[in-house]
Amino acid sequence: MKSVHFSQNPAQDLQHLISQMGYSGIGVITDTNTVKYCYPLIQEALPESHALMTFQAGEAHKNLQTCTQIWQWMTDQGFDRKALVINVGGGVVGDMGGFCAATYKRGIRFINVPTTLLSQVDASVGGKLGIDFQGFKNHIGVFTEPETVLVADLFLQTLPKEELRSGYAEVLKHGLIANVNYFRSLRKSNWEEQDWRTIIEKSIAIKRDVVDKDPKESGLRKILNFGHTIGHALESFYLDGPKHLLHGEAIAAGMIAEAFLSHQKAGLALSDMNEIIPSLLEVYGKISIDSDDVDQIVALCKQDKKNVGSSVRFSLLRKIGQCDYDIAVSEEEIKSAIASYSSSLV
Repeated sequence: MKSVHFSQNPAQDLQHLISQMGYSGIGVITDTNTVKYCYPLIQEALPESHALMTFQAGEAHKNLQTCTQIWQWMTDQGFDRKALVINVGGGVVGDMGGFCAATYKRGIRFINVPTTLLSQVDASVGGKLGIDFQGFKNHIGVFTEPETVLVADLFLQTLPKEELRSGYAEVLKHGLIANVNYFRSLRKSNWEEQDWRTIIEKSIAIKRDVVDKDPKESGLRKILNFGHTIGHALESFYLDGPKHLLHGEAIAAGMIAEAFLSHQKAGLALSDMNEIIPSLLEVYGKISIDSDDVDQIVALCKQDKKNVGSSVRFSLLRKIGQCDYDIAVSEEEIKSAIASYSSSLV
């Protein structure tokens, strides 16, 4: 993958980065949150001639309709193949802005400036870009690396508590799949009192190591999807309803359910399972899943990109810090895992 730049002065460092890149025009993509809280922190770094595009914040707008608006904006600005796009925002902005840049005129360069904990530790690394389609999470997309990623913990000060907590789920996942000591060190502190700069660097290092070994997710990279098969199904199912879940909230629920599956299918020790589940419940609590909704949630699991034919494939823990992938799980086993989640004690 290309470079990740850790910054304590994002405006100054962004100005330096773009000064080294020849470009015919610069466009900045934000959403209605980041244009207000984050764009002003880097605006002075940009040439006066830059163009600004803002779309409505939220996962519900990560779709082809918004992409059409972005592509039209790029066209109206007269961007050619030497134009440069800077995506300033969380995972939705990075995923969709990058996807639009990667497909406009068969690809123009882009820089990602992730502004949420979730996007800094997860979406910023690995070149996965895409959008949701017909209710299916990240159903349309490509692998394309940004020119660079500018990561600054300064942006975390703009986040509401629930967004910070959402990103923390991916931090915990990194420990669960790859580093038991990291996971246990996170448990020693209240999640709100973590040293975010250190955590961001540690989590990015874990993800980069995995992605460098398997850039296109043909094998090892699938371990990054622990908690995501059921988690994405929950996130998609509740996307438009009153129980709307943030990504990390859904993934935390998915990791709990998949910890039960890991014990059943991958040999995760009962002691490990009993260490994982309370630590997640303590931070995220438990969502209420109506029994009448379970069949639809299981059906959404069948759309997961790791699946092979009609076989639903999971990434599951062998032990804390070690994850296996391509483990076939039946519909009844998924339903049982969701039931176990629902009956777990907060």
